[in-house]
Amino acid sequence: MGAILNKLRPEPAREHLPPTANQTVSNLWASTDPNEWDDALERYWMFVRPENLALERSLDALDLDRLRRLDARGWYDFLHDEYFRWKYTAPNRYATTTSLLRGYARDEHSLDDLDQVRQRLLTLDTDDIRSALGAARPISGLGPSGASGLLALMYPHKFGTADQFVVKALKQIDSLPEASALGRMKPEGLTILDGVVIIEILRRKAAENNRLFNSDSWTPRKIDKVLWTCGR
Repeated sequence: MGAILNKLRPEPAREHLPPTANQTVSNLWASTDPNEWDDALERYWMFVRPENLALERSLDALDLDRLRRLDARGWYDFLHDEYFRWKYTAPNRYATTTSLLRGYARDEHSLDDLDQVRQRLLTLDTDDIRSALGAARPISGLGPSGASGLLALMYPHKFGTADQFVVKALKQIDSLPEASALGRMKPEGLTILDGVVIIEILRRKAAENNRLFNSDSWTPRKIDKVLWTCGR
């Protein structure tokens, strides 16, 4: 199940590139140079396939008001046609996960159940990471990684995606207080509690960068993007 539910973002369109030339993930993590971080963030887009770029750009600027205006069928269509396609880019993974999601489309009652998840997600306490992940987790086809990805698109200032590549990058940073906990994680089978630990790290690093760079632009979602490229 972990293999099915784990996120596969867009496969790289070119050979893997390091965070910056001759720089390790640990060195970037310790860097106080805003240009190095900006360069690492921009590198994310080098890994997006051209055919996925429009969807990636669209969801990167997702407007919560759009989700608030959806009815039950519109919410289902958004998940099926956009979010799951963004989250599970490998054709076999998309087919498997959407086959689970399509169970909601069999009748109006099931669509209403799914829509209740939307309503909970739009009114949740974004400071409570565990409860937020638990609110998204009931969507058929989503595991903890998929739940975190949806929250990251909805609330980028509070959440980042806790997926296998982010974990693989974090495992390379020995200075993290959570290094032991990260060492025990299975990147392709993350749990809700793993997701809480990862998102706490992303929040902390975003806040640290904003303090260092006298900025308010760094978010957990942006830190997740940087780590995703490093962890490939």
